[in-house]
Amino acid sequence: MRTSWRSLSSPGWCDVTLASYTDGAVRVRVPASSGNLGPGFDSFGLALALYDEVMVRATDSGLVVEVEGEGAEDLPRDEDHLVVQAMRATFDRLGGQPPGLQVQCRNSIPQARGLGSSAAAIVAGIAGARAVRVDGARLLGGSHLLGLATALEGHPDNVAACLSGGLTVAWTEASEPRSIRLQVHPGIRAVAYVPPAGVSTESARALIPAQVPHGEATANAARAALLIVALTNRPELLADGTRDWLHQQYRESAMPASLALVRRLRDSGAAAVLSGAGPAVLALTADANDARLAEQAPDGWRVFRVGIEPDGVRTRSW
Repeated sequence: MRTSWRSLSSPGWCDVTLASYTDGAVRVRVPASSGNLGPGFDSFGLALALYDEVMVRATDSGLVVEVEGEGAEDLPRDEDHLVVQAMRATFDRLGGQPPGLQVQCRNSIPQARGLGSSAAAIVAGIAGARAVRVDGARLLGGSHLLGLATALEGHPDNVAACLSGGLTVAWTEASEPRSIRLQVHPGIRAVAYVPPAGVSTESARALIPAQVPHGEATANAARAALLIVALTNRPELLADGTRDWLHQQYRESAMPASLALVRRLRDSGAAAVLSGAGPAVLALTADANDARLAEQAPDGWRVFRVGIEPDGVRTRSW
């Protein structure tokens, strides 16, 4: 029987069976996300209403991976698939691997563009493994999910938003990642501009200097605080709140068209930023008539006009 979507923090809903895994498939719906949002480098994340869906089933033997949609021509169909890697790591935490796995991915999140495709794959794998394992929610409590996802991703900003939805602020305390979720103003939407070619996160991060001037760091801290106010309560401050000095300007050599679009949008008054490490560009707006923003996309770029996902990853049984 089909059930309604449930949040990842909800307790498991399947009865204990003879096996250690559920009798049937589990579907996971996981949102795109945008990190940084300008001044919130490696700490701010925003969940977007653009989704990948993954179907997971424990089987008698073997591994079957199917992919359709975004990345279908390039993503591996074996143990190297990131969803499978995340599932394997989660099953280890849950006490062991199933005898076989079937994984079907229907992707809508563009790959390697700065919209959280890797975070979505990791969170989908964790959620799928936890849901298909009988008593998985008890064996792997919600307080451990961010730590596991961060260990697999390398930084917490995108996975925090993917797990929790809304706007998240992530940080590390005593070597443990933590996050808090904030409710986004209901009028805010996003326009994502996606170029034809991607840029690896590693190469984009390598361009950022180890040190920045003290004045720029101070200005960035002020705008990060302002952005929290803008996103939660005062959307008219979005353009001012998204000003950044820490990372975007240093990445221009790897994505000149992206930074040119950011400047053009900002010159028109839009709150535009690189989405994560780029090369996608994100514009945040409270204008219900955001068609004019979409019209500014360069030739060959795709445009996604999306809302903010309030709840994060969801699972349901079939």
